[in-house]
Amino acid sequence: VQLQASGGGLVQAGGSLRLSCAASGIIFRRNSMNWHRQVPGKQRELVAAISTGGSTNYADSVKGRFTISRDDAKNTVYLQMNSLKPEDTAVYFCSAGFRPGKADYWGQGTLVTVSS
Repeated sequence: VQLQASGGGLVQAGGSLRLSCAASGIIFRRNSMNWHRQVPGKQRELVAAISTGGSTNYADSVKGRFTISRDDAKNTVYLQMNSLKPEDTAVYFCSAGFRPGKADYWGQGTLVTVSS
């Protein structure tokens, strides 16, 4: 199983980024997909999740600013991040699981840095 995250980078506060996570080795359409983030010294946090049917849920800290979506034809999940804040700075990870929020498989992280 491979989950390849990309799209991180440096952005100014108020800006936008779109993260992508391409999956292989799993039956993508049968898996819920998640985005998490982690700041050094803190616990990994679930940011957003999307079910196989397209239902979504978000951490309170990102509601209204982040949007998770999936393209089953491309085996890819996305995280559109708008109105970014310095506190969104973290390493972002994608994961796949049998229900939203559950992580059975992990990808490597991609660093997002938001400057003030």
